[in-house]
Amino acid sequence: MFRNPKCAAFLALFLLPALIVIVGTGSGAYAQQYNRLIDLRGEWRFEIGDDPRWAEPSFNDAGWVTLRVPGQWEEQGFPGYDGYAWYRKRVNIPREWLQKQLYLDLGVVDDVDEVYVNGQFMGFRGQFPPDYRTAYNEFRFYYLPAYCLRPEESNVIAVRVYDAELGGGIVRGEPAIKELSHSLAVDQPLPMTWKFKIGDDMAWRASQFDDGNWERIRVPAFWETQGHKGYDGFGWYRVKFRLNPELMGQHLILFLGKIDDIDEAYLNGERIGKTGTRYTYGGDEYRRWRAYTIPNEMLLADRENLLAVRVYDGFAHGGIYEGPIGIVRREKYLEWAPHQERPTGRQNGLQKFLEWLFE
Repeated sequence: MFRNPKCAAFLALFLLPALIVIVGTGSGAYAQQYNRLIDLRGEWRFEIGDDPRWAEPSFNDAGWVTLRVPGQWEEQGFPGYDGYAWYRKRVNIPREWLQKQLYLDLGVVDDVDEVYVNGQFMGFRGQFPPDYRTAYNEFRFYYLPAYCLRPEESNVIAVRVYDAELGGGIVRGEPAIKELSHSLAVDQPLPMTWKFKIGDDMAWRASQFDDGNWERIRVPAFWETQGHKGYDGFGWYRVKFRLNPELMGQHLILFLGKIDDIDEAYLNGERIGKTGTRYTYGGDEYRRWRAYTIPNEMLLADRENLLAVRVYDGFAHGGIYEGPIGIVRREKYLEWAPHQERPTGRQNGLQKFLEWLFE
């Protein structure tokens, strides 16, 4: 039944109460700080209906009406309307902001939404018909990678919304573009385009494996936004890089941002770190920063290194979705780490115990 004999010994004694604790504690015990850069409250362009062209930055929305955000569209001239509608907003992004960790805070959207920035799909909450699932009470918070932004130009935010009943639209909160107050600048960023394949095969961790027929995917970004919407399960990422000679011989950390939900990282075929297991899935794994120590003997100084990341997604979004992604010196990481979100000790200890139990 279980591969590890530890499981059978502890199952009846501990597992059920542990799962109850996990569900009960939730994931709200964090203290992450963000600075507001652009206030998005106020007038947005708005139109009822549904057309994929409305996500494009070149689309002319001059004929659309203006609505106040946040606020229900029923209270602003669209009484009784249930169905699809789109919001659009233009903002200017200074060039220096591309060095920041930026986020789009949309507040609460009733019921379902998809977000596009300059025509690129950023993410979603809930599920559109025919497999409708509301997310009316969830706060929307989307990471904005630098590659999707146009510095010193007009950037178009487009939000597709579906409302099934009662109030609809971007209804509550304080929509804004924000920055993480204490962001990490990695010493060597990794490429933004990786090889990717859905499925699971441990042979894919090997340096000599031929991934020539794999698709290319942006990192960081949910795989749902890149042609795999609705996919839950395993996916593998692979990327090659040469280490900056100035970093050779130093104590280094691989920083993989945030991953939804659990992962294992392999460098040149050897595992250097993991977060979560399939058996403990359902906790706060998707919110944890991934930072893994790199043993010096695993790095190749004079040729390409191969990084492979095995990811398992159990629900909704999946993949390496938030940056930065790269290699950082230990000293710099230690300066950054105390400012970041941490789960409560109780929850973290319990999670570690379950990972040990089911490994």
